[in-house]
Amino acid sequence: MDEKQLVKTSKLLSRVLRHDPGSAGVTLDENGWVRVDTLLAALARHGRRIGRAELDVVVETNDKRRFAYSEDGRSIRASQGHSVPVDLGLPATEPPPVLYHGTTGRALEAIFREGLHPMSRQDVHLSADTETAVRVGSRHGRPIVLVVDAAALAAAGHRFRVSANGVWLTDTVPPGYLSRQP
Repeated sequence: MDEKQLVKTSKLLSRVLRHDPGSAGVTLDENGWVRVDTLLAALARHGRRIGRAELDVVVETNDKRRFAYSEDGRSIRASQGHSVPVDLGLPATEPPPVLYHGTTGRALEAIFREGLHPMSRQDVHLSADTETAVRVGSRHGRPIVLVVDAAALAAAGHRFRVSANGVWLTDTVPPGYLSRQP
């Protein structure tokens, strides 16, 4: 499978497993899982035939590790980023002292006024390294990296979770816990 096909399939899976399962005629369970055979059959009914081998390649090679199989390999879900309600069942985890968030200049004023909010997703996404934050911010223009005082935020009672692909999740980040990376 070539890179273009991988990206196309990954985007399709993101849409179905994170935002609009009904577009493929599937229903996610409360934890975001759908059986692989159900997903593949539903996609085929909607004109997009994907074999298990192709699905395996997308799951294994996605640079952001967006998707995960259940322990028995019979179900699949998105690791985070849902706009549909799911409970990923991730335990509260003590964050590192500092986390990062990638954004662009046009969002900066609102962020420093209102903080970070999940917007259309369930959680605010943070990264443990600046490289990832730069990559995230680059999707929408010239990237700006924000530094999140995660230790102080956790001490103030905010809960953190970390997804299977290493993305740190929290409900909100008030502006007082944010600074711009020089």
